[in-house]
Order: sequence, then structure tokens, then C-alpha cells
Amino acid sequence: MLENKVLVNLYILSLGKRSEVFVPVNEKVGNISKLLNNSLFDSIDFTRNNRIINAETGVIYNNNTLIRTSDIKNGTKLILM
Repeated sequence: MLENKVLVNLYILSLGKRSEVFVPVNEKVGNISKLLNNSLFDSIDFTRNNRIINAETGVIYNNNTLIRTSDIKNGTKLILM
């Protein structure tokens, strides 16, 4: 049923908070970063360029990478920085 989403553990560095988030697998990492940025912060700040990093491996994901083709799976620990 949830084949089109993965549940990740997200740590938002600037807020010092953790959350579990469903991420659609057919989106690019850059789009997910923008969506998270816009939903987590009150004002839309187009100059903010958050990156998504794998907390376990240290991999910084390219914004053009599809979630489906990355190593992001259910339970992956990510950092929004």
C-alpha cells in the first residue's frame, strides 16, 4: 500500500528536532528538501539551500537524485542541514 513512500527518521539540525516523515519515492531529493524547508519554517526563504545528508554514511545527496534510485529506504536516518 505504501510502495510509493518511505518512512525516514529526519533530524532538522537548525531546529534541533527529530521527526519521522513519509517521503515520496518518485520525487527528487531537491524537491523534498524544498518541501521540508517550506513546511518547517514560517517564512518562505528562497535563499535557504538545505541539503539532505545520510546520518549513518555521511552521504550528501545530489538534489537531482530520485529517492527511488538512492539508498534512502524505510528507517533511513537523514539530516536536513
